[in-house]
Amino acid sequence: MSEINNINDKKKVLLTGGAGYIGSHVAVELLESGFDIVIADDFSNSSEESLMGIRKITGRDFPFYNIDICDKLSLYDLFEREQIDVVIHLAGYKAVDEAIKSPLKYYQNNIVATITLLEVMDAHEVRKIILSSSANVYGESNVIPVTEECETGRCVNPYGRTKWVQEEMLKDVFTADNRWNVVLLRYFNPAGAHESGLIGERYSKSPSNIVPSLALAANGDIPYFKVLGANYNTLDGTGVRDYIHISDLSSGHVAAIEKLFGKPEVSIYNLGTGHGYSVFEMLGTFEKISGREITYKIEMARKGDIAELYACCNKISEELGWSAKLGLEDICESAWKWHKNYINSNE
Repeated sequence: MSEINNINDKKKVLLTGGAGYIGSHVAVELLESGFDIVIADDFSNSSEESLMGIRKITGRDFPFYNIDICDKLSLYDLFEREQIDVVIHLAGYKAVDEAIKSPLKYYQNNIVATITLLEVMDAHEVRKIILSSSANVYGESNVIPVTEECETGRCVNPYGRTKWVQEEMLKDVFTADNRWNVVLLRYFNPAGAHESGLIGERYSKSPSNIVPSLALAANGDIPYFKVLGANYNTLDGTGVRDYIHISDLSSGHVAAIEKLFGKPEVSIYNLGTGHGYSVFEMLGTFEKISGREITYKIEMARKGDIAELYACCNKISEELGWSAKLGLEDICESAWKWHKNYINSNE
């Protein structure tokens, strides 16, 4: 049997940032698809409870390394101990507003860490990598829905620029050494939680993402939901985004691994649903699912936010046979279940 037809047979995948929101869901998807995994995370934006949730959902164990991947010696030791076949690089900071206030923190963590990772991978002849990238690399695109061929680099915030630099870095690495096989996954707006309610996004009472903010407002944990900008050139004046269920996003990574065992190249895919939804549409859906009226106030738009951005997902559908299966109601239902579990466990 060829390698590509048996890619999950004893293949071991390293997840950097694997205890985080996206990483924990990708870990579940990989384990349930038959892969072995190793997780490296320093808990700077995650929790050990996520690891417990992964194990409980899947009934499988895995090695965990509590390390910062900027620490080259610790990362080198991991590669010496584990026979890694594939790396999914998820570690990184991702809050747009924080990036605007602390750009050097983001450049250090998102770019320097990636350089360290690539150096250690190369030293161990591991040259298969999936990068957790972002639709932020498109900036304020003139083309909607956004295709993978659209111009990148016109980023409107430091977070987006760090992702763009990571992408360009990996393209340059491949140009210099075509033994590498690279997949760039451009996430749109991951939301929701695992259907079990055991893992989800961890957040404070002032989160930067829309769904946690809606859950907090619906549950009465904050006095109101902030609508950040209502004067955009959209149907109802609020920003339009492509919200993709975290479980759909995670299954996209499993589909992408197949590309890494084919011809070495740089492959780029949007991970979205292909549909845009406004803030008010999301608010209305969350009210319906929670059965609660959500008080909201319209405030100034955040610097660095754009009016409308959603994906064209034809390429990943045609080449990898992947498409999103879940919608807004699924996102809100899973997020609401997770929020009630999460809040109760932290009281």
